[in-house]
Amino acid sequence: MASSFNVHDADGYDRIMGRWSRKLAPLFIDFAGIADGEKVLDVGCGTGSLTFALAGHPGLGQITAIDYSPVFVEAVSRRNTDPRVNIRQADACALPFEDAAFDRAMALLVLHFVPEAGKAVSEMRRVVRPGGMVAAVVWDHLGGMPGMRMMVDTVAALGEAGRQLRNRYCFQPMMQPGEMKQTFVQQGLAEVMEAQLMIRMDYENFDDYWGPIAAGEGPLGKYMVTLGAEERARIDAAVRDAYEAGRPDGPRSFANVAWAVRGVVP
Repeated sequence: MASSFNVHDADGYDRIMGRWSRKLAPLFIDFAGIADGEKVLDVGCGTGSLTFALAGHPGLGQITAIDYSPVFVEAVSRRNTDPRVNIRQADACALPFEDAAFDRAMALLVLHFVPEAGKAVSEMRRVVRPGGMVAAVVWDHLGGMPGMRMMVDTVAALGEAGRQLRNRYCFQPMMQPGEMKQTFVQQGLAEVMEAQLMIRMDYENFDDYWGPIAAGEGPLGKYMVTLGAEERARIDAAVRDAYEAGRPDGPRSFANVAWAVRGVVP
C-alpha cells in the first residue's frame, strides 16, 4: 500500500487542499532550493501544485512528476503545457528511476500519506546524485491546522467513531516535531534541517469550507460517506455551528503550519 489518501475527483481535491498546496509550494521551493539546469523529481504530485510552481522557473532543466493515483496523473497530464515536464504513475516506495538520476527530489504534502514513509525517503535519496538535495513538507495536523482541527474536534465530540477519526488524523506519520527530520537522518542524509512554513486558508463561506469534505473528498470525506443520513445531518449542523461561531455565515481565515525538512545526499 503506497498511499492512504482518499481521492475521487481532482477538482474536488483542489477545493479541499490543492488550492492551499499552491500557496505552500513557493515557500517550499524557497526552503528546498533550486538551481538552473537541474533535474527535479516531484514525488506525489497530486494535481500539480509543486510541479507547476517548479515549471514557473525557466532555468530548470527537467521536471519529472509521479503520483500513485491515476486520477492525479491524468489531471496533471491534461493541464501540462511545458515540454520540460514529464508525468507518470509510480510508487513513492519503488521509484522507477536509476540511481543518482536527479539533482533534487521533493515531496509536497505526501509523506504523511505513505505508510512506509522511511522507505519513500530512502528511495528519494537513492535517485538523487551525491551533493543533491532531498526535501519534504507535511502539515502539522495536531497543532498547526486550527481550521481542520475545529472540524475533527467537532466530529469527535459527537461519538466514538469521531474520536477514532481524530486520533488517526492527528497522528499520521511524519507530523510530530522532529519526526521527519529524524527519518531523514536515519536514511543517511546529511546536513538535515527542519523548518516551519505557514500559509493562511481563506474560505468564502461554510460551503466553501465543508462542501468537498461532505461530498467525500480526502480522509475526512472518506469518513463522512460511511455515515447514515441522520448522522451526516447532525455532523453537518455541528460543524456549521463551529464554523459560524455565533456570527452569520461568511468569510473565515485560518493560519496553517507545515513541517519542512531538507537533507543533502552524501
